[in-house]
Amino acid sequence: MKPPLKRRVPKARNPFVTLALARSAGTHTKTPRARRQAEKRALRKRLEDQ
Repeated sequence: MKPPLKRRVPKARNPFVTLALARSAGTHTKTPRARRQAEKRALRKRLEDQ
């Protein structure tokens, strides 16, 4: 009689990798939309101060 086959235990995965890939991790620059909105706010503030 053959001995039973050993079951392989799946390798532990880092749960943060999938989250990082989903939110494009590593970028530390503002998006073009955020930059545009910041410029608009700055312009309004300068016009109000005049």
